[in-house]
Amino acid sequence: MALRGIIRRWYIRDHISIREIARRLDISRNTVRRYIRSDAIEPAYPARHSPSTLKQMFLDLQELGYKGSYDRVAAFGRRWKVGQMERVKSASKSTDASWLTP
Repeated sequence: MALRGIIRRWYIRDHISIREIARRLDISRNTVRRYIRSDAIEPAYPARHSPSTLKQMFLDLQELGYKGSYDRVAAFGRRWKVGQMERVKSASKSTDASWLTP
């Protein structure tokens, strides 16, 4: 509703052209016209549902015969992530950039 309200306010009250509204909002002029002419509300999109990486990993492991719980997979994921972060930090600390300075 907010975008429709902005478009209608700019067009009706502030007398801003359709082209200028489209440019400011980075949308097409046809969309601006449609919002001005109609009393329809803004489109509502369905909520996107995508399982987390660890949940998907757990489901994949179950298909392969894994009998453990999700908690174990999540604990592994947390430990793995910490290990990756430590590797990145240690790699950046060990980088010798002394050859860059004259």
